[in-house]
Amino acid sequence: MHRRLRRHGHEGSSVKKVAFIGTGGTIASIGKGPLDYVDYGANGVMLQAGGILDRFPEVQQVAEVFAVPYRNVPSPQIGWRQWQELVLLCDRVAAETPDLAGIVIGHGTASLEETAYFLSLTLKVPVPVVVVGSQRPASSLSTDAGLNLVNAVRVAASVEARGLGALVLLNDEVQAAREVTKTSTGRMQTFRSPDFGALGHADGDRLAWYRKPLRKLAPETEFDIRKLPELPRVDIAYSYSDADGTAVRAFVAAGARGIIAAGFAPGFVTPGDAAALKDARDAGVVVMQSTRAGSGRVFPTTKLAEAGFIPADNLNPQKARILLALALTVTTDPAEIGRIFATY
Repeated sequence: MHRRLRRHGHEGSSVKKVAFIGTGGTIASIGKGPLDYVDYGANGVMLQAGGILDRFPEVQQVAEVFAVPYRNVPSPQIGWRQWQELVLLCDRVAAETPDLAGIVIGHGTASLEETAYFLSLTLKVPVPVVVVGSQRPASSLSTDAGLNLVNAVRVAASVEARGLGALVLLNDEVQAAREVTKTSTGRMQTFRSPDFGALGHADGDRLAWYRKPLRKLAPETEFDIRKLPELPRVDIAYSYSDADGTAVRAFVAAGARGIIAAGFAPGFVTPGDAAALKDARDAGVVVMQSTRAGSGRVFPTTKLAEAGFIPADNLNPQKARILLALALTVTTDPAEIGRIFATY
């Protein structure tokens, strides 16, 4: 039972009900002491969702927050199976809680942007879903875990967050799942949206919103993965000086149905990779051209068109991989895949 605290209601006087799903990560981690904020994983102690809420009882001042049982999974181990489970779990929580205002998902920062983008394309719930993490463990001196959690709850409970797809909250900044990426291993301002910036800020007095994403978002998307047995295999081939296509050929041999070429900016690969990717395309594998730059569009050049490669817009390779895998669940037509990348 969580200790009842006086709620201050930054965003209105009525108390909102918000679900909190914990998947582990730094936000759930307990190190050996307050100065253990680098090697804390070696301590092997990680709180479940209810334990995180108990550690930061202040969260109950901004909403009525209840824990939803899941399990702790190191974020480098989170992928398709966990994504599908989270979509289904959000379905269940929304169905069982008619007055639910929003959902917050605690997550390790390593793969947080990928989970958030997948959810932003596949969720079917009508309430905001905010993915939150922290750069310092819950036990460390000056941890960001507590305030990040409080601010994520504030965002999830807000009317303004509806219709924005899955959101990411760290360091007082509200980011769109499609655009945000982790840019630093240890700094607090690690999550950035390189091309467009934050949607808004979770300030002490109120949530300050400044823009909305224009691309199509959950729940109004064409992807329904709730009964899908698996995602089509899509791999990322990172191009670098002297890359000779070995990785591309290995991915094709492993059964890849799509390959994201993480090329040099603004969208080129080495001759060796280009030849292997062209062979893959001739064998029926969909090839998307992204870049390793982390910012900016890949333009639809004559060279790409002649090779049969599809530009990945401004999605980074890990986001392009997710969208291509979902696109392949509904079509294999290159023109339709191009439409999907222009839509989402």
